[in-house]
Amino acid sequence: MKSDLFSSDHMAQPAHAPGMTLQSAKSIKYAVSGEMHARQGAMIAYRGDLQFERKSQGVGGMLKRAVTGEGLPLMAVRGQGEAWFAHEAQNCFIVDIEPGDVLTVNGRNVLCFDATLSYEIKTVKGAGMTGGGLFNSVFTGAGRLGLVCEGTPLVIPVSPQQPVFVDTDAVVGWTAQLSTSLHRSQSIGSMIRGGSGEAVQLKLEGEGYVIVRPSEATPQKPQQH
Repeated sequence: MKSDLFSSDHMAQPAHAPGMTLQSAKSIKYAVSGEMHARQGAMIAYRGDLQFERKSQGVGGMLKRAVTGEGLPLMAVRGQGEAWFAHEAQNCFIVDIEPGDVLTVNGRNVLCFDATLSYEIKTVKGAGMTGGGLFNSVFTGAGRLGLVCEGTPLVIPVSPQQPVFVDTDAVVGWTAQLSTSLHRSQSIGSMIRGGSGEAVQLKLEGEGYVIVRPSEATPQKPQQH
């Protein structure tokens, strides 16, 4: 059988070391040797001796249910083998988190991560009353974090002299040194998302970076019962 479909660009290759790598722009491959964590429903294929365990409350405080504005249940993947993860054909990115780093990420953008990373769910300061509250996952420790984003994300430097204002539906995450608050802008309310009233943005101040996706939040799909 001959086709460009079977070219090396599309062919899965054996892993050379444990951990996550980009399989393509739209998927992440994780060579599991022990345990890793991923978003429930994100596994698209696997091979080897792997077990997938849904967790609602976590074990020993390490694996927790990540409750965000949209909800993000996680699963543990254990054993020896390879697994591939993706979410709605969104673009995938890998972040290396080192000791001392702190990265705040919107739960909807989390795809998978090393079990060596710690995280906790926190309410975004100053944004507790918007859209039912903004809940983000704060990652620390040492390991790799796989993220998804609709389109190519925009990374904007933030400095004490130049705070950045972002749409609360578009923000992906930000670095630890930034503080957050809500900013209400009456004058541009009619120019954002077709609104006609007061516009609300998330204001980030300090020294660091904010990650923004070039897309607004998509409507949540109905839950299957």
